[in-house]
Amino acid sequence: MNREDGDNRVDDMLVDVPDFQNPNPNQGNAIADEFNANYLKAYYAKLFPYSDMFKWMSYGNDGKHPSCDPSYFSRREFSFTLDNDIYLRYQSFKSVAEFESSVKEKCPFKIDIGPVFSNDPSKRHAYAQITPVERELVFDIDMTDYDDVRFCCSGADICCDCWPLMTVAIKVVDTALRDDFGFNHILWAFSGRRGVHCWVCDAKARRLTNEQRAAITEYFHVYKGNENSLKKVSLGGPALHPFLARSYSEYLKTFFEETFLCSQKLLSSEERYEKVLDMIPDESITSELRGKWQDSRRSSMSKEDVNVVRWGQLKQLLQSGKQKAQGLRRCVEEIVFSYVYPRLDMEVSKHMNHLLKAPFCVHPKTGRVCVPIDPDRCEEFDPTSVPTLSQLLEELNTKSMDSDVETDLDRTSLGKAVAFFRSSFLQPLAKSCKDELESTYSKKLQQNKDSLNW
Repeated sequence: MNREDGDNRVDDMLVDVPDFQNPNPNQGNAIADEFNANYLKAYYAKLFPYSDMFKWMSYGNDGKHPSCDPSYFSRREFSFTLDNDIYLRYQSFKSVAEFESSVKEKCPFKIDIGPVFSNDPSKRHAYAQITPVERELVFDIDMTDYDDVRFCCSGADICCDCWPLMTVAIKVVDTALRDDFGFNHILWAFSGRRGVHCWVCDAKARRLTNEQRAAITEYFHVYKGNENSLKKVSLGGPALHPFLARSYSEYLKTFFEETFLCSQKLLSSEERYEKVLDMIPDESITSELRGKWQDSRRSSMSKEDVNVVRWGQLKQLLQSGKQKAQGLRRCVEEIVFSYVYPRLDMEVSKHMNHLLKAPFCVHPKTGRVCVPIDPDRCEEFDPTSVPTLSQLLEELNTKSMDSDVETDLDRTSLGKAVAFFRSSFLQPLAKSCKDELESTYSKKLQQNKDSLNW
C-alpha cells in the first residue's frame, strides 16, 4: 500500500513525499553512521519528546480549565511516512499516550503535521464535510532554491559557505514577522538536511484564512520570472518598501559584500560575472565593466580580492552622479536581492492544509534530528554538527552508567535542543494560551452576567 485513502474527500491536502531508500542494517554491536529503522525505534523509545509535542499542539487545551476544548488535539491531522514509501494520512490521537503508542508501533521515517479540522480527520468519512479551522502560519526555505547563485554546492549538499544564506533568511523573515506583523511565538527548525522551517504559532496566526496567509506570503515576495530571466527581482516603486529597505541595510548588503561575494567568487570568472552584468540594462556600462574585468593583469596586481575590486568598480559606475536614471542606481540593490534575499516556498505558506515535517523528526538521508534554531543566535548554528541518530545512541550507550543524569534525554546532546524548545518557545507559548483561555472565560462570564441583569 503506497497511499492510504487515495479517494479521500478532503481536496488539495498537500504533502512532500520523499524518495526514501530502504535501510539494510546488517551491523554488529557498533553503532554505524547510517540511518536505519532499528536505530529509529530506539530513538522513539527513549528520546522523542512526546509530552512537549503534545503540549505544543494542544495550545492550552490539555488542562482542566472551563474554556478548554478537550477535542482540540484529536482534531489535528498527523501524517506518517513509513518504510518503503508507505504513508498514512489523517492520523489523529486523543491523548499523548495514544500518540506515543502509535509512533512507537509504526516507527514513521517522517512525521508531518497538518491542520486542526472541524472534526476528527480519522473519522472524516462519517461526516459530509470536514474543513481546516486552525493551522500555524508556516514557511519552508530550501537550499536547492538557491542553486543558481551558489557555486560551492548543489542539490541536497550544503557547506559552511552556502549555509549562511539560511542564516540571513531566518533573520530577514523573523524580524518582519515580529516587527511588522506583531507575532511573538515563532519556532524555527532545521529541516534535517538542506533547509529550515518556520512555525508561527500565535492564536491570530493559527486562525488566518487562506487569503490572509497569501497576503502575508506576498509581502515577502520579490522574485519574478524564472532562472532564465535576466531580471529576477521586482523591488517596485521609486524607493524601497520600508521592510525591504530595512532588510537590505541591516542584513543583505553586509552579508553580500563582506561574505557571500567572496565565498562564492561571484565575479572571479567570466562565466560568473556575466550573470551579474546581465542584470544591468545599460549596455555602455556593461561593456565598460567587461573591458576592465577582462584585463586579468590589472586585477591580479591588486592585493584585494578580485571580487571585492570588481564589485567596487560596478558600484562606482552605477551609483555615480552621472547615472541619473533611477533604474540604474537601483541595479546594485537588485543584484544583492537576486543573490541573497530569502527564497520561500510560497505555496507552503498560502494554504492551511499543507503538511510540514514535525520538529524532532530524524531525516532518513542524513540521520540528523530536526532541532530548533535560535533566531537570535542563528549565525552560530552549524548544520553539520546537529546530532545524528547514531551519535545519540552512542551517547546513550556510553553514558548509561552515569548516575547523576536523571533522564535518557539528558544523557545526549539532544537534551540541550529540547531544553531550548521548552524555555524559549513552549513556556512563553503556554503562558499566552493560558491567558487567552482566562480572557475567553471572563468574557463569557460577563456576557452571562449581562444577560441576567437585562
